[in-house]
Parts: sequence; structure tokens; C-alpha cells
Amino acid sequence: MRGFADVWRGEEAFRLEFIAFCISIPAAFWLGSSIFSVALLIVSVLLVLIVEVLNSAIEAVVDRIGEERHEMSRMAKDLGSLAVLLATLVPAIVWLGAIYAKLTGQIF
Repeated sequence: MRGFADVWRGEEAFRLEFIAFCISIPAAFWLGSSIFSVALLIVSVLLVLIVEVLNSAIEAVVDRIGEERHEMSRMAKDLGSLAVLLATLVPAIVWLGAIYAKLTGQIF
């Protein structure tokens, strides 16, 4: 729970993603037609939270090492941020597919 409190207090991006996760739960039940599709929709957003927590952990370790600028520190932080960006593509694709299926009357 301390980890959750730390990331909640220190990372605005996590707070926004957590709110999106909470909103996604009832939306997934409305959008999905099976328990599998509902779970896929929810887990796709949960993945972003997981990657955001890992990115925050990377940033904390890099900041703990020192304040001086170093190319490897920059790279570690940038790669963590890239992981978050790539992780956001997962729910974007899954949710757009589910919305398309709902609008066209297909089963998702």
C-alpha cells in the first residue's frame, strides 16, 4: 500500500491513468459482449498502470543515484517513458476495436 500511496502522491500521470481505469470498468461491461471481452478491455487499461508504476520505479532509482546529468540516466528515463507510450497503444487498439464492433453490430 505504501507503493500505491507513493505513486499516487508523486505521479500525476498515474492518477489520471487510475481514473481512466476506474471509468473503464463499467464501460467495459457495457461494451463487451462476453466475460472474456470485458476482461480484455479492463486488463488492457490495467497494463498501462503497471507500466507506469515500473516507469516511476526506474525514475526513482535513477534520481537516487545522483543529480548529475548522465547519458545512461537520460536513456533509462526515456526508455521507461517509451514503455508507457507503447503500453497506451494496447488499450487504444483494443477499445477502438470494441467500439467499432459495437457500432457495426459485430460480436466482440
